[in-house]
Amino acid sequence: MNTYIKLSCRLLFIGGLALAGCGRRSGDKEAGDTGGNPLFTLLSPEQTHVDFSNTLTEGLNTNVLMYEYFYNGGGVATGDLNGDGLPDLYFTGNMTDNKLYLNKGHMQFEEVTAIAGVAGRPGPWKTGVTMADVNGDGKLDIYLCYSGNVKAEKRQNQLFINQGNDKDGVPHFIDQAQQYGLADEGYSTQAVFFDYDRDGDLDMFLLNHSPIQLPVLDEVNTAEALKRQNSPNGVRLYRNDNGVFKNVTAEAGISSSDLTYGLGAAIDDVNGDGWPDIYISNDYTIPDFLYINNGDGTFTNKLQSSLGHTSQFSMGNNISDINNDGLPDIFTLDMLPEDNHRQKLLFAPDNYEKFNLTLNTGFYYQYMRNMLQINNGNGTYSEIGQLSGLSNTDWSWAPLFADYDNDGWKDLFVTNGYTRDFTNMDFVKYMGDYMKDRRLMRKDIYDLVQKMPSSQVKSYLFKNNGNLTFTNTSTAWGITQSSNSNGAAYVDLDNDGDLDLVVNNINQPAFIYQNEASKQLDNHYLQVKLNGAAKNTQGVGAKVIIYVKDKKQYLEQMPSRGFQSSVSPVLHFGLGKDSKIDSLRVIWQQGKEQVLKNVKGDQQLTLNEKDAKGNFQIAKIPQSLFTEVKSPVVNTQEKNNLNDFKRQPLLVNPLSF
Repeated sequence: MNTYIKLSCRLLFIGGLALAGCGRRSGDKEAGDTGGNPLFTLLSPEQTHVDFSNTLTEGLNTNVLMYEYFYNGGGVATGDLNGDGLPDLYFTGNMTDNKLYLNKGHMQFEEVTAIAGVAGRPGPWKTGVTMADVNGDGKLDIYLCYSGNVKAEKRQNQLFINQGNDKDGVPHFIDQAQQYGLADEGYSTQAVFFDYDRDGDLDMFLLNHSPIQLPVLDEVNTAEALKRQNSPNGVRLYRNDNGVFKNVTAEAGISSSDLTYGLGAAIDDVNGDGWPDIYISNDYTIPDFLYINNGDGTFTNKLQSSLGHTSQFSMGNNISDINNDGLPDIFTLDMLPEDNHRQKLLFAPDNYEKFNLTLNTGFYYQYMRNMLQINNGNGTYSEIGQLSGLSNTDWSWAPLFADYDNDGWKDLFVTNGYTRDFTNMDFVKYMGDYMKDRRLMRKDIYDLVQKMPSSQVKSYLFKNNGNLTFTNTSTAWGITQSSNSNGAAYVDLDNDGDLDLVVNNINQPAFIYQNEASKQLDNHYLQVKLNGAAKNTQGVGAKVIIYVKDKKQYLEQMPSRGFQSSVSPVLHFGLGKDSKIDSLRVIWQQGKEQVLKNVKGDQQLTLNEKDAKGNFQIAKIPQSLFTEVKSPVVNTQEKNNLNDFKRQPLLVNPLSF
C-alpha cells in the first residue's frame, strides 16, 4: 500500500474515533478551609532551579497523526537517590534529554543529569519512569521506559543501577538493563516493581501499548487478535530469579495480545488475601483488566464479575482507600468534558450500534467518564464517580489520592490537558473536506496538524468531604495555572510535614507546588519510612494501618502511581486535630506484622521489617447464611434489537425490549 493511502486510511479512522477532551465547570462553588490563602504556591524555575520542560517539536514525521500518543507526555519520579534525607526529582522528556535534580534543601535543586549518567538516549521517545531498589542493595535505581514510532533498538528500556555517591554527594548510575534481562523493546508506558510471588525480591510488571490504530472489530477478528499472545505490543510480567528477570507473562495467565493499549497500571492487594493484584487501564474500547493473584504464580481476570462497568478510554488510574474503611478502592480517568459547550464541541462515543458491537465482540460495558469503584469487601465494587463529583475532569492523565490538607481524608489531584483538540468537530469537518480528492503526502499531514485548535486547561484538586463526595477546591487551593500536564508525583520536598506536588508539563516548565498546610492549618501528620528485609528494601507491598479513636486509615506501599510516574516511598498520614495515634499496624509483604502503641504525630517514623515478630493471620470471611438455588421456573425473553434512539435521540434509556 502506498504511503499516502496508508495515511489517508489513518486520518479517516482518526476522524471517526470516539475520543474527547473536556473543560471545567465555571459555576462550581469551590470550598477550602485555608482562611482565604491558597493551600499551594506555584514556585518559579528561578526559585527552585528546576527548569525542565518536556518540549515537543512537531514536524513531518513527528506529529500526532503519525504517532497517536504524541501528546501523552512524560513522567516524574521522586526518591532519595543519594541518601541525604531529601527526596530528589527525575523528569522524562519525550524528545528532550531527561533531567535529574538533587534536592539541596529549602526547595532548592541542582541539576546533575550528565554527571550522574542518566540523561537517557538522545532523541525520542521516553515515557514512564520508576524509582525502585531493583537489586536490593539499599540504593534507589531508575527504570526508564521507551516507546514511539521508532526502530526497536531505540525502544530498549534502560535500567540505571545506582553505583553510590562521589565525593560531592552526587550518585552515579550505569545502564544494566541487558544484564538484568529488562532491556525490553516493546512500546512501553510504565513499569511497576513489586513482589508478586512474595519471595522477598522485586519482580516487574511492564505496561505496554500498541502503536497500531485499533482495527474495526467483530467477533471473528477479535478472537483472532486475542489468540496472538506474546505480542511485542503486549504487557509483560517479569519474575526476578536471583537478579535476572525472566518473562513469565504467558505462564502467569496474563493476556499479552495485539489488543493492548495500556495507559495505566495499579498494583494493590484489593481482596486482602496478602497477594498483590493488578489493575490495567486500556485505551479505546479494549476492556480494562482486574487480575487477581491466585498465590501460585498465576493471575485470573475477574473484571466482569467484580465491576459493573468501567471507563472507556481508561487512562491513568489509582488504587487507594478513599473512605477510610480499610478496603482499597479503584479510580480510573477518562476524557468527559465538564461544561456543556466542550461536550458538544468535541466528538464523543455516543453511538448505540458501536456500543452493542463492543459487547457482541466479547468486551464489556464502558462509558466515557471517570469511574470511582468503591470496594464492597466481597469481591465486588459499587461505582460512584458521578455521585462523588469526580466523573468529569477533562482529558486527564494522573490521579493522585493523598491527604493534602492533613485532615485525615485522602484528597485527589488530577493532571489535565491535551495539546491539540484533534476531536474538535469543526476540525473533523475541515479534515474531511481537506481530504476529498487529494493524494495525501507527509506535508499535507503536517499542514493538517497545524490547523488543529490548541487549548490549555487547568488541572484539578478535590477535597475529600469524608462522606464519599468531593469538593472542587482547585482555585481555592491554588491550582490556577493553565497547562497541558501529564505525569505527576506527591512528595514532601521540604520535610515540613505536608505533601508538595511535582508535575511534568508539555511545552512549558515543570510545576513545583509548595504545600502550605503546615503553616496555614492546625493539623497534625505522621510519616512512615519502611525498611524492608531481604531484597525488598523499601518494603514494597507492605500495608500500614493507623487507628485513632474510632477512626482508621490504610496505605499500601506502592510508589508507582498515577501516570508514568512514581511518588514518594515515605507513607504520609494526615491526623487532623489528633496529635497522636492509638496504634499502628504494619503488615509486611512476606506475612510478618508488628504493632506500635501510642505513637506521637508530627514525626517521620522508621519501621524495620527485621523487628516484626508476629505473623499476620488473614481473617476468614464468614459463610453466608443463605445459598442460592436454581429456580424451577424457566423464564426466557426474546431479544429485541430495536434502536429507539434512531427515532427519539433524546431518550435517556431505550423503551423497547
